[in-house]
Amino acid sequence: MAWEWRFERADGSTTEPPQDPGDFGTQGDAESWIGEIWPELIDGGIDQVTLLEDGSKVYGPMSLHSAVDD
Repeated sequence: MAWEWRFERADGSTTEPPQDPGDFGTQGDAESWIGEIWPELIDGGIDQVTLLEDGSKVYGPMSLHSAVDD
């Protein structure tokens, strides 16, 4: 199984992250990575992310701003 993030702007359009993280081996790895890198993603113009497993949506879109705005 491959876990990956889809990076999006607030309007739902996809965009590229500042650096491609590639695929993750587990959901936990993917979630740990996003938990560490989200401020850089916001700085790079990314507003939300969706988690995919083998191309199928697991959850999202999840705002990256909610952690800052709360």
